[in-house]
Amino acid sequence: MMRLPPFTYVAARTLAEAAAALAEHGADAMLVAGGTDLYPNMKRRQFEPKVLVGLRGIRELAGVRGSAREGLTLGAGTTLAAVAAHREIVTHYPALATAAGLVSSPQLRNMGTLGGNVCVDTRCNYYNQSFEWRRAIGFCMKKDGDVCLVAPGSPRCWAVSSSDTAPALVSLGAAVRLVGGGGERTVPLAALYHDDGIEYLAKRRDEIVTDILLPPVDGWRSAYLKLRRRGSFDFPVLGVAVAARLEGAVVRDARIVLGAVASRPRLAEKAAAALVGRRLTPELIAAVAELAAGPSKPLDNTDFTHPYRKKVTRVFVARALRALGGLGDAGRAVEAIA
Repeated sequence: MMRLPPFTYVAARTLAEAAAALAEHGADAMLVAGGTDLYPNMKRRQFEPKVLVGLRGIRELAGVRGSAREGLTLGAGTTLAAVAAHREIVTHYPALATAAGLVSSPQLRNMGTLGGNVCVDTRCNYYNQSFEWRRAIGFCMKKDGDVCLVAPGSPRCWAVSSSDTAPALVSLGAAVRLVGGGGERTVPLAALYHDDGIEYLAKRRDEIVTDILLPPVDGWRSAYLKLRRRGSFDFPVLGVAVAARLEGAVVRDARIVLGAVASRPRLAEKAAAALVGRRLTPELIAAVAELAAGPSKPLDNTDFTHPYRKKVTRVFVARALRALGGLGDAGRAVEAIA
């Protein structure tokens, strides 16, 4: 049986208390809300914090405020289940509702938080294993070793971003509010990530993700599709988020964001630009899906082969665009497809 290592739990009641605890304990401390990813990682000795600063008691971190007309503010401590079921999100930001509803299992969505999923650790076949398994192969660069076993000649780690909600939020133009010892700042959610499997978050260690800010819906439509082997539990091995602002049948703006193909959510900018000013026709959708596969460069670090995941990128982008254009349902694209 894998057991948690010893640690001290600090139950913060306010953001100020949480920030103070992080400042006091420095690199020995980590934040925890739902803990659905953190605690298993601690059992595998991927994380070994001496202090956990609990956020569940901070009331201001939970809940959804505002409206689609004015924009929504989602507390980082809001559970994924609550996000997936929120009427305003389901109706006006369906990519986010779908993504939140596809994270793990119902039990974990009732515990896991939006902020936790936005910040979830990157994953890799060589890293997400027991301590004994990793020791048997000599560890890897991400923890306890010095070589990336996916690309041994590389100077960096290639573990992949495994958040479902991050691609959806980036496609929707979301921003994130960060609070720390140095004050408060708001940045585009896309800027929260680095393309590095180890240092994948751009936030400082003393900063806490407090809110996710969604802009007014303003004619935007969205969709999210997920590839995984088991449709009831697994992390994404490919996530595709597509959002478009339509005026009649003409696309005025668009974003296509790919998840689980890099260490950060990856924008398919050329593909999105090819949509602007044009009608969503089957021919355009096929051309854009081909362009979107360009930035999709998966490596052999998750389930399924990387050529297959690249091929499915085309399929999922096309399905999502057809759904946005009313040319067909995106379908239940959450499991492996032929």
